[in-house]
Amino acid sequence: MKDAKELLEILTLDNIGNNNFNGESKDIGSPNVFGGQVLAQALNAAYRTIPKQRILHSLHAYFLEAGNLNLPITYSVQTIRDGGSFSTRRVTAHQQEKTIFILACSFHKQEEGYEHQVEMKKEIKQPEELLSWTDMLNQFGDFLPQKTKEFLAIERPIDFKPLHVPNPLERKDLPPVVDVWFKLKGEAKGLDLAIKQQVLTYISDYNILTACLNPNASVASFGNTQMASLDHSMWFYRDFDFDDWLLFSIESPNTFGARGFARGNIFTRDGKLVASVAQEGLMRPIKKK
Repeated sequence: MKDAKELLEILTLDNIGNNNFNGESKDIGSPNVFGGQVLAQALNAAYRTIPKQRILHSLHAYFLEAGNLNLPITYSVQTIRDGGSFSTRRVTAHQQEKTIFILACSFHKQEEGYEHQVEMKKEIKQPEELLSWTDMLNQFGDFLPQKTKEFLAIERPIDFKPLHVPNPLERKDLPPVVDVWFKLKGEAKGLDLAIKQQVLTYISDYNILTACLNPNASVASFGNTQMASLDHSMWFYRDFDFDDWLLFSIESPNTFGARGFARGNIFTRDGKLVASVAQEGLMRPIKKK
């Protein structure tokens, strides 16, 4: 995938009847289906059964099995409740006879209420001052580990610009934080909020577990650690647009027992809080044979 148009095509499922939907997968450099894709496709299926005036406010998901890139995924939506203000759906994802994923999500009619939010970090570098993943590959490709080089070379519909880029040749422990600007490639104007939430959900599975790896970076890396998303939760607050950069600010409070936990907030460039994310992931050291 090279731009927003191709991403939206992947996230839009085929309706096969009785609240069942089929989706295909795209390779992003992992041997298995990307968790963000499954999250966003499941959300697309749920939204197809929701009254138009209701908007997603939270989702909670578990990844049960690794998805096979070569098989279609069927998403089955169960209507749990349609109340006066909220609608709740449960989505189960299958490949052949195997259940690979479950999602619970809740939708709320728009209402007026009190308001406050945390502030975005101050005095941080703007995207124009930073290198993207593609820039890093072009400038430092000859010095990068082969797996990192192959990962950065994959064409993606999103540009990422991390605020801090560790030197892969300098193995040292780092703070358990990650701040990264991101922006869709290609035309992204005029998207309705439901579609923007699906795209944001897709993007939210990128970068988050890096914060868990950082405190042990002197001995741990993506090359010697088996990593996978175990669960994923999001809460959505305010409308936003993809025509400018957004900031994903992530921290990891804990890593223990081959699992890492991270949480983060997503802001517009002018500091409006759009969504919050939490994820626990597998972080299993690969033992040398």
